[in-house]
Amino acid sequence: MKKKFFGTDGIRGPVGTEPITPATIVQLGWALGTVTKKHYGKGSVLIGKDTRISGYMMESAMEAGLSSAGMDVTMLGPLPTPAIAYLTQTARAHAGVVISASHNAFTDNGIKFFSPNGTKISDEIQAEIEELMFAPMQVVKSSELGKAFRMDDALGRYVEFCKGTIPRRMDFKGLKVAIDCANGAAYHSAPMVFHELGADIHVINNKPDGFNINNQCGSTHIEGLCQHTVEHQCDVGIAFDGDADRVMMVDQHGKVVDGDQLLFVIANSLHKQGRLRGGVVGTLMSNFGMQKALEDLGIPFVRAKVGDRYVMQELKARDWVLGGESSGHIICLDKTTTGDGLVSALQVLTQLKFSEKPLHELAAEMQMYPQKMINVRLPADTDAAAVCETDEIKQSVAAEAEQLADHGRVLLRPSGTEPVIRVMVEGDDEAMVAASCERISDKVSQYIQG
Repeated sequence: MKKKFFGTDGIRGPVGTEPITPATIVQLGWALGTVTKKHYGKGSVLIGKDTRISGYMMESAMEAGLSSAGMDVTMLGPLPTPAIAYLTQTARAHAGVVISASHNAFTDNGIKFFSPNGTKISDEIQAEIEELMFAPMQVVKSSELGKAFRMDDALGRYVEFCKGTIPRRMDFKGLKVAIDCANGAAYHSAPMVFHELGADIHVINNKPDGFNINNQCGSTHIEGLCQHTVEHQCDVGIAFDGDADRVMMVDQHGKVVDGDQLLFVIANSLHKQGRLRGGVVGTLMSNFGMQKALEDLGIPFVRAKVGDRYVMQELKARDWVLGGESSGHIICLDKTTTGDGLVSALQVLTQLKFSEKPLHELAAEMQMYPQKMINVRLPADTDAAAVCETDEIKQSVAAEAEQLADHGRVLLRPSGTEPVIRVMVEGDDEAMVAASCERISDKVSQYIQG
């Protein structure tokens, strides 16, 4: 269902909607429980969360809603989003619930669901839940109410799973690793995983207080990790976001290695070993340099719409196993069922060990193309998609794309979260890229004003 955010004034929905009270979470839990019981019978639903303060209220409300529908609830406590996906599948639960707003500030929160096989719920199940959000709640009789339990070994189960995604006899002894936990869901699991695999770890931002999640730390504020990595002479730095489904890394010189580069490092190494199944799925925002580097290696590459759901759809349609986004949301379907920051980081370190090369050398095998993006803000009630499809704007984009030829690309798309049109140009000539982006954005602005 559409993502809702918990703010200081209640649950925030999409821009322009009214705040939603916590009672909505009870309704949502009841709707999920009712639909889940209809399809799978009475059973257990797992609830996990990140470290933000509103998680306490939201998990209680969700538990009440699920219980009122007759579903048992198993509480997992603070864990990475992919841990809930994994445990939903292996604990034979009927559904998994994650309470997290990912990389957002502590004032926000959100809810997402996993199916019994550890993947996002289907569109059909989602539609049924949405329909019940507007129906009167019909609480089961007292003898049929669900019970609540706690899985005390949830953290240990997930840590062992992560360790099992690298070759059996491999360890990371001799590697000095800096880890930024973003004061989020990975604050326990990430240090445990890398320590137990033999790495010499230096951990920062692993003391959550409910308010400091993603606060100038983690994968969206990686400057502190860059400095820490260099100051402590670490071989590599690893940064997670608040719910640890994304990862960004830093090389020994303090240079950021983003999701596109990490995806390339994994694909390149697996390709050299003859273990890459199929090609790689990126998104419309994936750097053109990754596309060119993969093509030079003979590795097929396709772009999906922005969002892990669309990357997953392409992977499954093509029976491929590797895809991801520039933000560091990487999917390794041969290892897990969803994007997992810890698992992705482990795959990169595995390739470092196999190649006996530092991260900066592996990342350098892909040339990052200069990229310029301008957000053109729209007046209220402007149809951004319609603007992008006008002949005047399409002709402007086509002219710039023709000038770049096979040395770059142009992307024009409406934002899904704010009233702007994103103009993005990238290519091998930085000055040309900047000028091209300016010309298109000026054309869009003139059209809107006209």
